[in-house]
Amino acid sequence: MSWRAGGGPARVGSVGETEEFPRVRRLEAETLLEAVRRETGVAFVVSGSFDGGQVGAARVRWPDGHEGVLKWRTDFSVEEMRSGPLAAAEVLRKRGYPAPATELVVQVGTDVVTVQELLPGTKTDYLDERRFEQALALNALHVGALAGRTDVPRINLHLRDDGPGYCLHEPLRKFSAQTADLERRIAAIGAEYHERMPGFDVVHQDFHPGNMLSLDGELTGVIDWDGAGRGGAGFDLVTLRFGIHPAGAERRVIERLDALLDELPADVLRPAWAHMSLRMTDWAIRHFPSDQVATWIALSAQRL
Repeated sequence: MSWRAGGGPARVGSVGETEEFPRVRRLEAETLLEAVRRETGVAFVVSGSFDGGQVGAARVRWPDGHEGVLKWRTDFSVEEMRSGPLAAAEVLRKRGYPAPATELVVQVGTDVVTVQELLPGTKTDYLDERRFEQALALNALHVGALAGRTDVPRINLHLRDDGPGYCLHEPLRKFSAQTADLERRIAAIGAEYHERMPGFDVVHQDFHPGNMLSLDGELTGVIDWDGAGRGGAGFDLVTLRFGIHPAGAERRVIERLDALLDELPADVLRPAWAHMSLRMTDWAIRHFPSDQVATWIALSAQRL
């Protein structure tokens, strides 16, 4: 997860309660690199950091001097990484898609550490129509890219059970009457549709401006493929709608994207919208100031 908003931990309830929900662990670059050195013999040096994100990434230098991006995924295996996220990104790279190459993958305890290619550009803070058109063109490359690839796992929407560190249901049940009602509606949609998304498109899962790199007004890459898998490409358009809320894009972009979502079939739009409603409301409860929860409840209500 690498959403723009941030802040202190939210607390349970709206008045007078002090129990905190657990926050996601942050990347500790030096500790991870020492573990990587022990496992592989490669001695990296931290050369910088990146703005944004709740989990973190670090800029690192290889022994030969070229730079890369250090990332990790907790409670995951190298085999799962290769068969899911890396496979999805690689099939798009073969289509000319600007996804970073993964140069190192290593198991460190129960976590997977990767070092990826450092792409040019900086994260996109605001989506104008020009870059929106480019984002749509990239999303079109996702369609059918995994045809016949039953080996790539389908995306789990977690509408009735907890995700691995995100899409937690209990924070919504306990935070307020509004969020508890939202969780009930999400679970009801989960009972109506597939828990794992059908389809053979690549799904990025975090397709929003903070993961789109820009240089001189042009998109130069899409990063953060750790959650990628198989499903319907329309899911990423729903993610994009949440990613530009409330003020991350031109008004015309929001209008055009809403029109595109209106055209999605219900069996794509409704579970995808429910997933993002769960994901962002839970994330806000646990990681943002509590007054930011309301903005995600309001957006969720637009289509639930």
